Amino acid sequence: MMEVWTLSTSTGSGYHHGDLRAALLDSALALLDTEGPGELSLRAVARHAGVSPNAPYRHYRDKETLLAALATRGYTELGERLAEAAPGDDPGAEIVAMACTAVDYALDHPGVYRLMFGQSCSTHPDAIAASDAAMAFVADRIAAVAAPERREALLTGIWSLVHGLSTLLLDERLGARTRAEADALVETVVRTMLGTGLERPDGESGAG
Repeated sequence: MMEVWTLSTSTGSGYHHGDLRAALLDSALALLDTEGPGELSLRAVARHAGVSPNAPYRHYRDKETLLAALATRGYTELGERLAEAAPGDDPGAEIVAMACTAVDYALDHPGVYRLMFGQSCSTHPDAIAASDAAMAFVADRIAAVAAPERREALLTGIWSLVHGLSTLLLDERLGARTRAEADALVETVVRTMLGTGLERPDGESGAG
């Protein structure tokens, strides 16, 4: 039977036959957002999912394996969202759309987003592969709109900028903002970095 791969923050979801792995991941995500990774345990996940204490070991040998599975799923879902980002009317618009999509994902799933970039998951092969796949999609889109000599620097800059903005917004270091305000901020910052959102002192557009 196909497993459900939709992130859910509902509580007390319970276990349905043939869906144990997904039920455990959903419960782990709910606990991750409320308790943080330090308080997460396989026993707590089992209790939340409504299964026996030993049930999680059918799929996850320890807590680290479970956390890596959550991070992997997070990168997979982030990649899927990036693939669906609207291209827009100009090359910069597509990059802005992907940046807003990535920040929105972080704001939608703060617990798993922090986990994705945490040390405990940074070396797990599955998480690395899923992260590389998401990065590869962004790299492909950048390659379609940027000169070869700019691509690597632009990819690194965009990724760093998006991660920094996500973290600052999650920590409310930029103040409490609505989602619309956060998206507007991301667009302004990214376009400024790309040189498409400024007016030169002589009044000419900075685009191009």
